[in-house]
Amino acid sequence: MNRHHWWRDAVIYQVYVRSFLDSTGDGVGDLAGVRAGLPYLRKLGVDGIWLSPFYPSPQHDHGYDVADYRDVDPLFGDLAEFDLLMTAARRLGIKVLLDIVPNHCSSEHPWFREALAAGPGSAARARFHFADGRGPDGAEPPNNWHAMFGGPAWSRVTEADGRPGQWYLHMFTPQQPDWNWRTPEVADEFDGILRFWLDRGVDGFRIDVAAGLYKHPELPDSDDPEADARTRDSVNPLAWNQPEVHDVWRHWRSVCEEYTARDGRDRLLVGEVSVPTAREHARYVRPDELHQAFFFDLLGAPWNADAFRKVVSEAMQDIAGTGSTVTWVLNNHDQIRTVTRYGEPAEGSVGAARARAAALLMLALPGAAYIYQGEELGLPEVLDLPDDVLTDPIFHRTGRRDRVRDGCRVPLPWSGQASPFGFTSGAGAAAPWLPQPEYFAEYATDRALADTRSFWHLYREGLQLRSALDQLGEGTLRWLDTPPGVLAFVRGDDLVCAVNFGTAPTPAPVPGTPLLSSGPCPPGVLPGSTAAWWTDDRHTP
Repeated sequence: MNRHHWWRDAVIYQVYVRSFLDSTGDGVGDLAGVRAGLPYLRKLGVDGIWLSPFYPSPQHDHGYDVADYRDVDPLFGDLAEFDLLMTAARRLGIKVLLDIVPNHCSSEHPWFREALAAGPGSAARARFHFADGRGPDGAEPPNNWHAMFGGPAWSRVTEADGRPGQWYLHMFTPQQPDWNWRTPEVADEFDGILRFWLDRGVDGFRIDVAAGLYKHPELPDSDDPEADARTRDSVNPLAWNQPEVHDVWRHWRSVCEEYTARDGRDRLLVGEVSVPTAREHARYVRPDELHQAFFFDLLGAPWNADAFRKVVSEAMQDIAGTGSTVTWVLNNHDQIRTVTRYGEPAEGSVGAARARAAALLMLALPGAAYIYQGEELGLPEVLDLPDDVLTDPIFHRTGRRDRVRDGCRVPLPWSGQASPFGFTSGAGAAAPWLPQPEYFAEYATDRALADTRSFWHLYREGLQLRSALDQLGEGTLRWLDTPPGVLAFVRGDDLVCAVNFGTAPTPAPVPGTPLLSSGPCPPGVLPGSTAAWWTDDRHTP
C-alpha cells in the first residue's frame, strides 16, 4: 500500500471562504477567518482544506469568474494574509488546496479586455473563442449551444467602431468567457499560475470543470443544444470531455512531480470531472494524469441499498483499477445539503438520520473523502431565502429557483441564539451576506461541540477511528450477504460497515456492540436509517 502518499486516503474539508468566518465585520468570510477556524478543523480531524476561489473577481459567480489568478481579492484579504494562513496550516499539519478555474475567466480579466479592444483576427482574440455570427449581418450566434446556467452560450460584442461585431463563447455566463486552450499561450499562462502558487507552498489544486477546456475544433451545432442547461451538468459532447484535455493533465501532473522531486512533498491534483460513466471518469486518473477526480455518483444516488452498492462497485472496479483511489463526496457548494436531499430538514428527521448514516458509510469506503463545510453540523438547506437576496447567476439568468445554490451557501453558525451566530462580530458589523434563519441556533458549532450526540461528534469520532484503524483508508472492500435493504462490507480482515436503508430494524451482521454507529444501535440489531462499524474476526476470509 502507498500510504505514504497522503492524498490517497485523505479527508479534505471544503471551505467556502465567503461563508466560513468573517474577521472584518463586513458580512463576508475571508482568509483571516479561515485562519482563525483552523484549530476547529484540526480538532475535527481533517487532513486538509480546499479553499473556494479568493482571487480578484467582480463576483458575478462568487469568484469562479477570475480577473487575476495571481492575487487575493481585497474582499478576502491579501497575499500577506494568505501566507499567514499557509504558515498556520503547516504548523497544524493541515494541507491546503486551492480552487483553480482553467475553463473560463472573468470578462474583466486583462486579456479579455485586450481581446475586445484588439478586434477580429487578432492574437488577443485567439486566446478565447471569438467567431463571426451566422445569418444576415452575423446577427445569429455561431452555433446553437446553450450555457449551463441558462440562455445562449454566445454573446455579441460591440466593436471599436461602434458596430455589432463578433460573438464570444461562454458555457456558464456572459461574464465568464471560455479560454481557447488550442492557443498555446493559454497553456503557458496557466503553467505560470500553477508555479506561482506552488512556490507559495500550496499542497495542490482542486480543478474546476476539469472535463472542459477544449471544445470541438469546428464548433458545430449540437443535436441537443439545451442539454447542459436542462441537466445543469456538462453533457454536451462537443463542449466537454474532448480528448485533448488529457494532455493538459499530463503536463500539470509533470509540474507537480517536478516540485515533489525537489522536496519530497506530494502535490495533489483533484479534478471536478463530470462524465457519463465511471469508466470514462477513470481515464482522468490514469497514472500520468490527475491524482484524483471527484466521484459524484454517490452524491447523486437515491437512498437505496442496491443503488449505493452499484455505484460503489463500479467505482472500485473502474477507478481504483487505474491505481488511483476513489474520491468520495456527499455534498459541495453546488448541491442541496445532504440532510435536505435525504428527507425533511429538521433534526431527528429521516433526512438527518440518513445523512448521518451516509457519512459513516462514506468514511468507511476505500479512498479519499471530501466534506463540505456545515455537513459536520447537520445543516439543512435554507429553502426560503427571499428572491431579493438570491445571488446565484442561475436564478438571475433563468428566473427559476430550482437548483439555485444559495441555500447551501448561507454563512455558518458558530455561536449564540441569533444571527449572525458568531459568523461576524464587532460594533457596527454588517449582516451576513446571505441571511441566516433563526433555526440555525440549533446547529451552531458551540452547541454541536457540547452535545456528544451531534453530527459534529459523529464526524469527529469517525475521523478518529479512520485515522487509528489500519483497516480503513486506502485499500479494498468485500461485500457481505445481507437482507434486502441492507448494505454491508468488510474492510481489511475484520472491520464491518453496515447500513440499513429501510425503516424497520434488521439483525446486525455482527452480534456485539458497534465501535461507532450513526444512531442508537443495540447489540445484534441494526435500526432503520442507521449505519454502524464493528470489528469481528468471524468475517476474516
